Amino acid sequence: MPTVSDKDRKTTEATGGGPPEKSYKGDQGRLARLAVFWALAILLFYGCVSLYRTLSPAFGGTLAAPFSASLKKVPVLGLPLNPAVLITGVVLAGAWYGLYRWQQTPKVADLLIETEAELRKVTWPTIPEAVNSSIIVIVVVLFLMGFLAGADWLLGRWTTLILIGGNG
Repeated sequence: MPTVSDKDRKTTEATGGGPPEKSYKGDQGRLARLAVFWALAILLFYGCVSLYRTLSPAFGGTLAAPFSASLKKVPVLGLPLNPAVLITGVVLAGAWYGLYRWQQTPKVADLLIETEAELRKVTWPTIPEAVNSSIIVIVVVLFLMGFLAGADWLLGRWTTLILIGGNG
């Protein structure tokens, strides 16, 4: 049976150098970490799209001008090759890296690990239970909506009758 040092030595040889980089409790809370990372990564992407749209007309459109006339678009992506795309790409890559590093901080990682552990304890409803509960909620909301609309109409009529004698 290999010892821990043998395992570390093989990992070090496979990665080509120093000690392997490990995330904080990387084997725990994996689903919660993935969900949070991708939700925030999509928001960051949307923010960078907005940044690109803001940078393109900036400085008289000079950031939207292509670097060279022969290569107007990046071949695989189909994006124009201009300073606005490069700036946005660097910001997006840095933001995603920062998000990943932020998630590996002990405080955030522990929160996500605990969240996933608590969600595993939840008793989730079955499909029929969820459908029945939804129907009950819709019926109660419709009843309350009708009741409040009727009460509003009735109180409005009474107020009109009292204040202006009913000829309103």
